[in-house]
Amino acid sequence: MEHTKRSTFMIIAILIVGNFLALINETVMNVALPKMIEDFNVSANTAQWMSTGYMLMIGIAVPVTAFFMQRFTTRQLFLTAMSLFTAGTLLAGIAPVFPLVLTGRIIQGSGTGLILPLVMNVILTLVPPHKRGTMTGMMTLVILFAPAIGPVISGFIVEHYSWRVVFFMMLPVAFFMIIYAAFRLENVTEQTNPKIDIISIMLSTIGFGGIVFGFSNAGEAGWNSPMVVIGLAAGIAGLVLFVRRQLTLKEPMLDMRPFRSKVFSTAVVLVWLIMMLQFSMMLILPLYFQMALDLSPLSTGLLMLPGGLVLACTSLVAGRLFDKLGFRPLLLTGLIIVICVLLLFTRISSGTSMAAAMMLYAGFTLGVGFTMAPVMTLGLNQVPKPLYPHGSAIMNTVNQVSGAIGPALYTTILTTVSNRFIRQSAVTSEKDLQMQGMTAGVHTAYFVAIGFAIVALALSFLIKAKNEEVQHM
Repeated sequence: MEHTKRSTFMIIAILIVGNFLALINETVMNVALPKMIEDFNVSANTAQWMSTGYMLMIGIAVPVTAFFMQRFTTRQLFLTAMSLFTAGTLLAGIAPVFPLVLTGRIIQGSGTGLILPLVMNVILTLVPPHKRGTMTGMMTLVILFAPAIGPVISGFIVEHYSWRVVFFMMLPVAFFMIIYAAFRLENVTEQTNPKIDIISIMLSTIGFGGIVFGFSNAGEAGWNSPMVVIGLAAGIAGLVLFVRRQLTLKEPMLDMRPFRSKVFSTAVVLVWLIMMLQFSMMLILPLYFQMALDLSPLSTGLLMLPGGLVLACTSLVAGRLFDKLGFRPLLLTGLIIVICVLLLFTRISSGTSMAAAMMLYAGFTLGVGFTMAPVMTLGLNQVPKPLYPHGSAIMNTVNQVSGAIGPALYTTILTTVSNRFIRQSAVTSEKDLQMQGMTAGVHTAYFVAIGFAIVALALSFLIKAKNEEVQHM
C-alpha cells in the first residue's frame, strides 16, 4: 500500500499520541505512592506494585503482539489496546480497595503492551532506514519523556486533590483517541494469519512474572525467602523454556532470528541496561525526597520536570544526529555523562538542595537521551523486513521488562540497606533514623547503577556496524 508523507505522518502521529497517553502511566503513580500507602495501609513494597505491576503486564503482553500484528489490522489492534487502557483507567479510578486499583493498573498495562510494538513496527514499515533515526527519536521522546512528566502531573494533583483524579483526567483523552482512530487510522501492516501457541504465552507469563515477583519481594522477605527463591527460579526456567520453544516451532510466537545479528543482540542488552537505570531513577528520587526529606508531592514533581524537558529535547536531537553522524559518538558521550552524574548522586543527602537535585537529574537525563534513540535505531536497522513485528516486539519486551525489573531491583537494594542501617544504628530520633537509613540505601543503589552503566559503556566499544538496514538474515 502506498502512503504519502502526509498520511504516513498522520498514522504515526495517532500511534505516538496513544503511546504517550499509555506510557505516562508508567510513572504517574510514583509521586502518589505515599498517599496510597496511607489511604490503603499497605507497605512501600506492596504499593510499588502500582508501578512494577503495570510495567510487568506490558512485558507479558508485548511478546504476544508479534502474533497480533500479523493476525489483525493496525486499526483493530490500536482500538483494542485503547479500549483496554480506558477500561483499566476507569476501574482504577473508582476502585474502593487496593487490589482492585492494582487490577485496573494491570488492565491498563495490557493495553499499553499492545500499543508499544505497533508504533515501532509501523515506523519500520513506512520509514526508510536513512530517516529512521529522526522518527525513532520521536518515539524515544515518548518512551522516556512521558514517564518523566508523569510525576509532575500527579504531583500537582495529589497536592491539591485526590490521587483518583490522576485516573479520571485521562478518560476524556482516551475516549477521544478511540473515536478519532476509528475514523482516521489507516491499516499498514500485512496479515499472515499465524497460529497462536498457548504454551508459549504461559511460559512467557511465568518467565517474566516470576523474575519480577522475585525481585520485588526480596527487599521485604529477604533473598533467602522461599517465595523469592521460587519466584526467581520459576522465572528463569520459564524464560529458558520459552526461548527453546520458539526455536523449535515452525511458526514461533516470537521469532528469535533477529538475535543472529551480534549488533542487534548487543543493542538489546544496552537498551535493557539503560532502561533499568532510567526507570529506577524516576522511582528512587520521588520516594527519597518525599519519605526521607518530607518534600511535598508537587515539589517532587517539579524536581523531575527539568529532567523531563531535557530528555525530550535530547531525544529529538539525538535521533537527527544519528542519521548524520552514526551511533558511536552519541552512545559514548551519553554513557560517560550518565556515569559522571551517578557518581555525583552518591553524595546526595538531607543537605542537598532542590536546585542541585534538579540539575543532577537533568544531567542524568541528558546522558540517557543521547543513548536511547541511537541504540534502538541501530538495533532495529539490523532486522530484515519479514521480521519487523518480531524485532519490534523483542525490543519493546526488553524495554518494558527492564523498566519493571529496574525499579524492583533498586527498591529492593534501597529497602534492604535502609533496614540494615536502622537495625544497627544508635540514633534515637525516629525521623533522623529514617532519613539516614533512606540516604544509605539510596547511596548503595546509585553505586550499583554505576556498575551497570560501566558495563554498558564497555559493550558500546564492542559494536561494529553500519547504520544501513540488513536485508538478509
